[in-house]
Amino acid sequence: MSREQDEIVRWVPAGGSRRLDQALVELFPEYSRSRLQQWLKQGLITLDRRPARAKDRVFGGERVVFCQGQALAEAATGEWAAQALPLNIVYEDEALLVIDKPAGLVVHPGAGTPDGTLVNALLHHAPELEALPRAGVVHRLDKDTTGLLVVARSLAAHAELVRQLQERRFERRYQAVVVGVMSAGGVVDAPLGRHPRQRTRMAVVAGGRPARTHYRVAQRFRGHSLLDLRLETGRTHQIRVHMSHIHHPIVGDPVYGGRPRLPAGCSEGLRLALQGFRRQALHARLLGLIHPLSGEVLQWESPCPADMVALLGALREDSERQHDD
Repeated sequence: MSREQDEIVRWVPAGGSRRLDQALVELFPEYSRSRLQQWLKQGLITLDRRPARAKDRVFGGERVVFCQGQALAEAATGEWAAQALPLNIVYEDEALLVIDKPAGLVVHPGAGTPDGTLVNALLHHAPELEALPRAGVVHRLDKDTTGLLVVARSLAAHAELVRQLQERRFERRYQAVVVGVMSAGGVVDAPLGRHPRQRTRMAVVAGGRPARTHYRVAQRFRGHSLLDLRLETGRTHQIRVHMSHIHHPIVGDPVYGGRPRLPAGCSEGLRLALQGFRRQALHARLLGLIHPLSGEVLQWESPCPADMVALLGALREDSERQHDD
């Protein structure tokens, strides 16, 4: 690995006074905050050419140097096991993999889910991913969100894809079934951060990280809407929190959605479909990016999953029945 690949130089963006470890999460979103804190303690991250601590205050414009090569060499300890699990691979070459993730599959091992994750499957399929941050996964999907995500297969490809993601050059489009009949599309521009009391949840909070979600109405039903959504930023739970924030939560969302809401006089079929939908009705249907080696613009699409197709069918049937009556 060359020195240029080994060291990454970035500058802290303007944003007011904050802890260095908070700023590092913005600069290096591919790594967890705890791992960045560990590398700070090891002296692998410097601030304005001097050793730094997680609690140091930054204001914007400071120079950060990260010895990435050394950090990754020390981190590649094989802490995640390779497992022969099914993978729905949409595209594969020497630089990247595009995966169509099913509902119920956790992306990374963690507390409560030590194995059986997408990463365990990826390490079996492509063992070289063990040496990459987050096993090459560039952006995540929630456990019960379906659809497309990209995985880098080399450090150079990973750095380039993360750069594209930070510069908002990825195209990421989603489908969602939400509560309520929406009259028009729009943009939700509301900062996101940890919920002040429930730390496992995200919320719209003053001083949170900027977050923008574009949406348009694809179809209206009697008490629900099918939306096409586009992410301008990619914060944790962004679409789910933003839709709940504007009082149109995603159907089935166990955290931000509340109880199922049934249209007055709805059919038995729709009642069963809504009450039986146990995950957020959210699907990452389209992914576009620039290939990190060839520079070619690539795009993939994933068909709507069967459970959402069935839900949409019940919504259409109920609307048609009411119209005929």
